[in-house]
Amino acid sequence: MDAMQLDAVTLDTYSVVLVWTAVSLYVLSFLAYSVDLANRSQASIAAKDAAAERQLAGVGARGATTAAPGADAAPQRPPRYVWGRIGTSLTWLGLVFHLGATVLRGVAAARVPWSNMYEFAMTGTLLITAVYLGVLFWRDLRFLGAFITGLVAVLLGSSSLFYVEVVPLMDPLKSIWLVIHVFVASLATAFLALAFALSVLQLLQARRERRAVEAAEGPAKKSMLRTIPSAEALEGLAYRFAIIGFIFWTFTLIAGAIWANDAWGRYWGFDTKEVWTFIIWVLYAGYIHARATRGWRGTRSAWLSIVGFVAVIFNFTVVNMFFEGLHAYSGLS
Repeated sequence: MDAMQLDAVTLDTYSVVLVWTAVSLYVLSFLAYSVDLANRSQASIAAKDAAAERQLAGVGARGATTAAPGADAAPQRPPRYVWGRIGTSLTWLGLVFHLGATVLRGVAAARVPWSNMYEFAMTGTLLITAVYLGVLFWRDLRFLGAFITGLVAVLLGSSSLFYVEVVPLMDPLKSIWLVIHVFVASLATAFLALAFALSVLQLLQARRERRAVEAAEGPAKKSMLRTIPSAEALEGLAYRFAIIGFIFWTFTLIAGAIWANDAWGRYWGFDTKEVWTFIIWVLYAGYIHARATRGWRGTRSAWLSIVGFVAVIFNFTVVNMFFEGLHAYSGLS
């Protein structure tokens, strides 16, 4: 083994260490976000009880409906959700180690780090985390933090099952389209993952809202879902992220066809990977079209979004590992 190969092995070893450091930080952030949700739920119930007490105190003797001056004037401090901030800080720290692991893998391989399943999992989960943290500057989605960090921790931790040593690129992969096509596919997956998470929460929230209507007079129940937006609001957010992901996925499909023509002399060959990429495109096109024109709102809309992302994961795992074709770049023997 020459010095260059030794350096590559050393860098890759450091990369693996950083990956597991990032996984550990994501697990800690998942726990912090979970505590934050529990605290928000408790605070929500306490606020509701306090409001009910103030309302009762404001009602005087028989028929009196006005409260004494200043009865409701006590200033209310806005809640400080410390655990949510801790979760976000840990997620940022995890992203730094995650990025370091990805960069070291790329330096060790002397190419972009997304040419096999292990590297794609590393890059894809990095972008999921980066997109989530970036969206926080636009809108407070920390209620989604436990779901996202938990998902990333599981996917990144599971990537060890696909681990392969650094190897030279196959000839068809030696193209600028490797940089463009796979990166855009990873970015599309990141936005579709956010839409998926929001759709799952939408289903849970819709179920809670139905039960709340059925038992409107019952006591308030402790639930983290009490503190997140309504099912309708979650659906709207999921739809926005799905549209962005769909646009990137459309470019992925087009770029893949151009690359296939450069590599194999044809734009389309009904290869398994090509077919599943098109199936995913059709699923999300159907989701967007049905919701926009056919009035498929609520539960049906959420399930379409979820099925679409399950197809993305199936395409990444099962198709890569168990189906033969020209796109057999899992790196696994």
